[in-house]
Amino acid sequence: MKTWSSLDSPCMDTRDAAQRWADVWERGWRGHDADAIKALYVDGAFWQQHPFREPDPGYLSRVFDEEESADCEFDTPIVDGDRAAVGWRAKTKLVDGGAEDLVGVSLLRFDVDGLVIEHRDIWVGR
Repeated sequence: MKTWSSLDSPCMDTRDAAQRWADVWERGWRGHDADAIKALYVDGAFWQQHPFREPDPGYLSRVFDEEESADCEFDTPIVDGDRAAVGWRAKTKLVDGGAEDLVGVSLLRFDVDGLVIEHRDIWVGR
């Protein structure tokens, strides 16, 4: 299996791809727009939503169904090769009346087209 890096393609800029990812996630989370977020990923991308948990393909839809609203902010990506780290914070209101304050970092790897092929989240909430 060949792995790609940004050095393999002059057309992919990881910094641009990572900033696009952060911008779309910020708008998409606030608007619960799962389709916009899913368009950032290749089919079959690996996404581990939390360390020590198995990836959950239905995670995004399930979480959006549990949230009434989300106010979130994403930091400027830190980039190296075809990888990026993006810090983020969110305050969510849940449909059951609860609320969450979240802070995390998303570790991303992009393909030659600027789509995510690997995404690992590390986050805490209270």
